[in-house]
Amino acid sequence: MATDAGREEPVDPDVDVHVPEQRAELLRTHGAVLLVIALGGGLGALSRYGIAQLLPTEPGRFPWGTFTANALGCLLIGVLMVLVSEVFRAHPLVRPLLGVGFLGGFTTFSTYAVETGALLRPGSVPIALLYLVGTPVVALLAVLAGVAATRAAVRGGGAR
Repeated sequence: MATDAGREEPVDPDVDVHVPEQRAELLRTHGAVLLVIALGGGLGALSRYGIAQLLPTEPGRFPWGTFTANALGCLLIGVLMVLVSEVFRAHPLVRPLLGVGFLGGFTTFSTYAVETGALLRPGSVPIALLYLVGTPVVALLAVLAGVAATRAAVRGGGAR
């Protein structure tokens, strides 16, 4: 679909993948993006699994594995976004591969929600509340820390 300026816009969000012509358009125009997101997501999920094995969650206890993955992933997204938007002219597939794919697969806010619900039992409600509030606060602070640390590290180093 073209704009008034004649440049191509992204695929219409109403593409129906059940219609062969529309599915072909999606794959033709976004196949590489979908591939790198899938690849990065798989690698990110495997990395998160590794953290979960190193820091297993015991019932009724603070879920350190998920908390660590989410905080670290948010820190890294702050670093990545500064590098690809302010420091380097990154290949167009870098953000989908690393940001959406790898870090999207590495972080897991759905598991955070499930673990919070599981902690809402007698004896672990205070832990549930700490986890419920602490995770998004730490996640936001981690993104800001990643951005600030990366900008400080590249400051004066020829960043565009």
